[in-house]
This record gives sequence, C-alpha cells and structure tokens, in this order.
Amino acid sequence: MTLPYLLLDIDGVLIPFPAADGSTPPTHVRHTVLPTGRHPDDPVPIWLDPSHGPLLTGLLASGLVTPVWCTSWRKDATTIIGPLLGLPDFPYLDLPRPQITTSHPNGYLWKRDHVDLWLGTAPAIWIDDDFTALDFAWAADRTARGYPTLLIQPDPYTGLRPSHVAEARRWACGQAAAPSGVPPTEGRLAQASPLP
Repeated sequence: MTLPYLLLDIDGVLIPFPAADGSTPPTHVRHTVLPTGRHPDDPVPIWLDPSHGPLLTGLLASGLVTPVWCTSWRKDATTIIGPLLGLPDFPYLDLPRPQITTSHPNGYLWKRDHVDLWLGTAPAIWIDDDFTALDFAWAADRTARGYPTLLIQPDPYTGLRPSHVAEARRWACGQAAAPSGVPPTEGRLAQASPLP
C-alpha cells in the first residue's frame, strides 16, 4: 500500500500570522532567520512553537505518512524551519514562484495545480491555512475517484494545533486499515526536490 503523503505548509501553519495588534500566540518563540536570497542585513523574524517539533515527529515516526514540505519556503523549509523545530530531514515540493497578487488567482489555492500533478493518484493529507471551498471540492472529487485526500486548514493566526495532528493520524490509521483500491504510485517522492 502506498503511504499517504503529508503535505505541510509553513506560513499560517507553523508560523502564525500576527494579530491586528502585532501579537503572536504566547506558545511561539521568536527566531531571526535569513531565507535564501535575502540580504544579510535584512533578516526575517519568525515565530515557532517548540512543541510542534515533537508533535510532528511523533506522527512521522508512526510510519503512517510520507512527509513533504509544500510551502513557498521551498528549500529553506529543510534548511531553516525543520532544524529549528528539531524535525527529521524530509524533501520539499519545488513549487514555482508565480507572479500573483492573491493566493487564489483562479478561485482556489495557487499551489493546487502543482500538487495535483505531482500527487498523481497518491493519497494525501494536506495541511495549509489558505484553502477555499473549491479546494475542498477538489479533495472530495479525488477521494470519490479512489485517491483519498484530507485537507486540514488551521486558523492562520493560531496555526497548527494538536487536534489537527490527531485528525491527520486518525485519518492515516483509517487508510492503513482499509483495503487499498489505490494503484501504487512508484517514484512519486523522487519528484520532490532532494535535500542538499
């Protein structure tokens, strides 16, 4: 049986957006990082919850999912964010850098066309804060066609919660217990960009 991919976003999931007053959840710790291409004199402040590392590592260690970063952080997810949380190394989906002014230029999350092509018929759990109703309809359609798909959408101002990870684990356990009608998808992970 092909393990479901766990597609994991960062902004709005692991890094919450500040509230109107500039505050972030008290669970999150400030870090200053230097993303690829950023001038050394212009680092970026981010806030991460240290409990996310063990929480996600527990899910990954279960052997129920195959993790892949699915974020505009691209390679920096593996070299900056993952290490700050103590996560094991895993690859990232090499998303393009579209020239868009909204996350939903066609009414749905811009990443979806790339994810759909990359996944093929593989089952997936996708955690992102920016889905629309059209994305949920896409997931329902994939599932109806025999490609089980779960979308989990955290609140971008609070980010990933233990209940989201518990939901992903329950769903993945259900997939592991169900008879597989999904054709195997050999080599899908090879299409994620390798670690440096």
